Amino acid sequence: MKARLNRLLGILIFLILIVSCEKEVNYNFENTNLALIVVDGIITSEFKRQIIKLTYPVSQLNEKPKAVSGATIIVSSDDSVYFFKEDVVGSGVYMSVNPFAGKVNKVYSLQIFYNGNEYSSKAFLPEGQLFSPLKYAKNTNNDLYHIEWIANSYSNVNFAMWEILIDWSHLPEYQNFNPDSCRKKLYYYTLPSIDVNQIIAPAKEKISFPAGSIITERRYSLTFEHANYLRALLLETTWQGGFFDVERSNVPTNLSKGAIGFFGASYVNELSLIVAQ
Repeated sequence: MKARLNRLLGILIFLILIVSCEKEVNYNFENTNLALIVVDGIITSEFKRQIIKLTYPVSQLNEKPKAVSGATIIVSSDDSVYFFKEDVVGSGVYMSVNPFAGKVNKVYSLQIFYNGNEYSSKAFLPEGQLFSPLKYAKNTNNDLYHIEWIANSYSNVNFAMWEILIDWSHLPEYQNFNPDSCRKKLYYYTLPSIDVNQIIAPAKEKISFPAGSIITERRYSLTFEHANYLRALLLETTWQGGFFDVERSNVPTNLSKGAIGFFGASYVNELSLIVAQ
């Protein structure tokens, strides 16, 4: 009897703790500093026209950011200089004039000239790493499949961002569907810390896909600084809305004064597989 009472008491205390962690969140946005620019760019080991995006900050949830157009962008290393040009005027998307591949253990310097101001940053390109393919399993209630495991969420040395592309638009039974509805993109992260917000994150949409789907898995190597930036960004966005939210704060940046966001460099390893029945 005493053991039963102790068990009930334990459950009651647990429920009280759970309820006490609930809180109402009011988003009080301060006036956006339009003098700031937001930089989003990663130099990768892929031979391609590299991309850097420039926008202004937003002041409302889900607001579409306004593009920063008309800037001059230069990326350089100890042996090369690359010029970037806005792909479509007014888009804020800048592409390298010529394709190039980032090299391992190189430091890339970014210079942005806009409205008489100069913004700068540096990024080190860490080595890539071969990896095992993700694991998937069949759903219990239909003939579709879901992803069970992608990678470990924690590592003390090998930090990474994982981009997962799933495509079943080529299958005969989906020919009459909108191709975009038959493609999904997921992101997963291996970071230098384990956060309660990550373990008990808000529920996400469950992605299901048929046999025959093509899965492309891409691993982006990250520096410690880049991984910490992504962790802070996730704490402010994807991992918000659970029982253990952290106090909101500014996300760190490696840009000079007047700019926010992050400029990084990554080695990309890629593999593809076909979902088998």
